[in-house]
Amino acid sequence: MINDNLDKSLSDAVSRLAQQSVDEQKMTPCCGTGYFPSVPALKEAMDLVKEVIFPDFLERRRLSSTLRTYNIGVGVERIHILLAKEIRHALGFDCEMSEKYTTEQARNLATQFIETLPSIKRLLYKDIQAVYNNDPAVDNYGEIILCYPVVTAMVHYRVAHSLLQLGVPVIPRVLTELAHSETGIDINPGAQIGEYFAIDHGTGVVIGETCIIGNHVTLYQGVTLGAKNFTLDEAGHPINTPRHPIIEDNVTIYSNASVLGRITVGAGSVIGGNVWLTNSVPAGSRILQRKAVSATFTDGAGI
Repeated sequence: MINDNLDKSLSDAVSRLAQQSVDEQKMTPCCGTGYFPSVPALKEAMDLVKEVIFPDFLERRRLSSTLRTYNIGVGVERIHILLAKEIRHALGFDCEMSEKYTTEQARNLATQFIETLPSIKRLLYKDIQAVYNNDPAVDNYGEIILCYPVVTAMVHYRVAHSLLQLGVPVIPRVLTELAHSETGIDINPGAQIGEYFAIDHGTGVVIGETCIIGNHVTLYQGVTLGAKNFTLDEAGHPINTPRHPIIEDNVTIYSNASVLGRITVGAGSVIGGNVWLTNSVPAGSRILQRKAVSATFTDGAGI
């Protein structure tokens, strides 16, 4: 009797769960197979990206150039296969695309991404150089590649940003959130970040979608480059407008500083720890903690 009641309860629950609600139908892809991109497959692709970009650090070192080329080739081919499949699933979010179109388009997009890998590699090695130049605690480049969370965050960001520029939906955000969960560094794939970018320690760093960051910029842990508020449309949905800071070249922002809104931090500026900055500052500024300032919220519009 007890087992019969249990079976009935489980069957009832399964039956109710199997019914698609209106909200579920609205959120589910309806093109092609209807699958969402596979997070495990994307993790595998990112592991392979790291291996082909840092082959002498993440794999047993191969002094033979022939073997090095062969192994990188195998990795690149596997990345293409994985991404073509997952991009096809991601394109399924657009219900107006046919399955044949999404398959062909996904293959083309995966190929175009592979063509950007040499540029991504060049940028990542510049980022590693920037970390080395800014941290007296590091002994060699290998220590940075193997140990520093900024490397994982920037590999994921630079790959995600490249895919976003190619028009790939969903996947770029998945990739940066994978790095966010592993490192505590949250970089939106839409942010524009220049060369020689360094984050020291990194935990708690947030970089918003419409940030523009120049070359030779250094951030410390807990820095937020965020929005001060956002505008709503007639239906009450947030409008995606530029709302995050512009950080010019050679800027250093120390721990737990919050730089908010569409403001500009001029080239060569230094923003001190725990600073709350909501107005633009000219080139060469030195901004330290200020005395407390009273402020009010107006019509729920944010800070």
